[in-house]
Amino acid sequence: MNKGNYPQGSLPVKIGRADFNKYIDPYLSHGRRGPSTKVSRYKIFNYILFVLDTGIQWDRLPTFRHEISWSGIYYHHARWSKDGSYRNLFESGVQRLLIENKLDLSILHGDGTNTVAKKGAKASVTAATNIRKG
Repeated sequence: MNKGNYPQGSLPVKIGRADFNKYIDPYLSHGRRGPSTKVSRYKIFNYILFVLDTGIQWDRLPTFRHEISWSGIYYHHARWSKDGSYRNLFESGVQRLLIENKLDLSILHGDGTNTVAKKGAKASVTAATNIRKG
């Protein structure tokens, strides 16, 4: 990836504690009951960034001195994904860029990997693959 496409040089794969506390933590949901986690949300978020950056499987995630299991990190990722925390984080970031007049739509890229296929596509393929003896 060309480093000139992003103002910081590349996409972030780790975030500092000050930036996390200022820009990210306010938008992530907090647990309401039970004990607090032994590992900070800052570390959990950076572990999630590592998984998303490298594409490593969750159960292969290396943690520092086994401070937390991969399932604990995945639990937070799934919860933040389902409750809209990531969406709130993204929308607030776009809103902040818009207000500061730093939103550059000239480098916006669409991703069609989740586009629904046409309904008739499967029917046309299966008709030619009929293997019944008759």
